[in-house]
Amino acid sequence: MNRLALCLCVLLVPTVSAAEGAEPSRTADDPLGSVVGPATLPAGATALYGYMGAPEVGAGFRQGIGGLEMEARARFDWFKVAATLELAARKEVLERGALRLAPVLGVGVVLNSGATYLDSDNFSGVLMRVSPGMVASWRMGETAALLGLVDLPFDFGLGHEAKRRFQALGGGGVELYLGDNLSLLAAGQLGVETFQARSGLGHTRLGFNARVGLGTRLF
Repeated sequence: MNRLALCLCVLLVPTVSAAEGAEPSRTADDPLGSVVGPATLPAGATALYGYMGAPEVGAGFRQGIGGLEMEARARFDWFKVAATLELAARKEVLERGALRLAPVLGVGVVLNSGATYLDSDNFSGVLMRVSPGMVASWRMGETAALLGLVDLPFDFGLGHEAKRRFQALGGGGVELYLGDNLSLLAAGQLGVETFQARSGLGHTRLGFNARVGLGTRLF
């Protein structure tokens, strides 16, 4: 009987270890993801990132708090010469195998110079921004994750101003772990953009966002 129990242990231990290894890590010690992925940072994880692209460059700080993530981000749209400062939160709502899904809600302010050098339809103003969205991440092994991204930022003027801008962008990308707590992001989105500089004059055009970023886990 003792020999039989020993044999069963020898057979089961590798199986259990393999099953545990197949499941992606959910602790702050897991280094993959800092720019956009994962859907939410593990509890206690902290990340700092920056990216460049078109039409924006940006930087941000992320903090995981157990299924919830808080983020502070700054963006500069060099097409419009406009700066955006935001605070955002993510909440994981789905975990199925390697798939994670989290809705995002951001609020902030947009300071637009109104420059028309690269965007002839641009308009100046101080606008409030409400930015709902969604992040999906699919873990592929220990060093890569596929990302699905939806962003729906809505900018609106305060007071009696009719100025507003809305974008509906969808797309995806990949985030790769490079080592030494560094992750590399490449992502792109396409969609539509509608805007109105004054009452009764609305426009709709193609919207897009392409970026390459680098982030690091601080803790």
